[in-house]
Amino acid sequence: MFQKEAIVRLLRDNDPATVSLLKEQLIEAGSDGVAALRDLLALDDAAVTAHVRDILERIETEDANDEMLLCAHLFPEHGDIESVWWLLTRCFEPDAPIAKLRRKLDSWGRRLRVLVAKADSSRERLQALTTFMAEDLGFRGNAEEYYDPKNSLLSDVIETRLGIPISLAMLYVIVGKRAHMQIDGINLPGHFIARYERILFDPFHQGRILSRPDCEEILARQKLKTQSSYFAPASPRLVLMRMLANMLFIFERSGERPKHQLVMNWLKALDRD
Repeated sequence: MFQKEAIVRLLRDNDPATVSLLKEQLIEAGSDGVAALRDLLALDDAAVTAHVRDILERIETEDANDEMLLCAHLFPEHGDIESVWWLLTRCFEPDAPIAKLRRKLDSWGRRLRVLVAKADSSRERLQALTTFMAEDLGFRGNAEEYYDPKNSLLSDVIETRLGIPISLAMLYVIVGKRAHMQIDGINLPGHFIARYERILFDPFHQGRILSRPDCEEILARQKLKTQSSYFAPASPRLVLMRMLANMLFIFERSGERPKHQLVMNWLKALDRD
């Protein structure tokens, strides 16, 4: 179906309309032609390989978008938040080195497990986690560029060491899990936080331990009084909904209509109540 010589000849054509039409046809063909297109990346032709990379990226993005919509329809209350977060990342960063970054998470988990093994109490184990994440690895809240969508994508959070409250809390969850620590995300109105056993803490502010009055102050800024439901562990489905709601607001704020509509479709599929 895909004749490489013909594709290369047409991608070299001097008529932009011809090149554009071919690219659209290849994208429409989808994953059927991916293997043949990947072979063309080995060519010593910068113009052709740039076109091929663009085609592959668009095919991979559309496949990820469709997969994300299906996942949103089917995602269970206690689904795998890390897997769906990687899928969400692929939708906006199709060239993210996911396998490499997974290995990095595994490495961090092993290092943390050694540190946690030396602790004698819950507070010491939590201190080992927050010191490792915030001081050794340098994760912190991105207050300067809070509304950058990269703060919500796992690949970018790992590589920049920056995020928003929910993305940093979830990073603590998935790294903690690798060290056999159960970290819960807490959907506190106004500021997503985390909990280890009975201890509340704030990954956005380098893992600062939170007292009950600290949480009451956060709620007071929203003109809310303390309710026990605010401190219940957030299910993976709720976390995904809040992540998508954050991205929806960001794309609305930036006027990126196609991305806004994409995320809106996922949210509608996920909100089955």
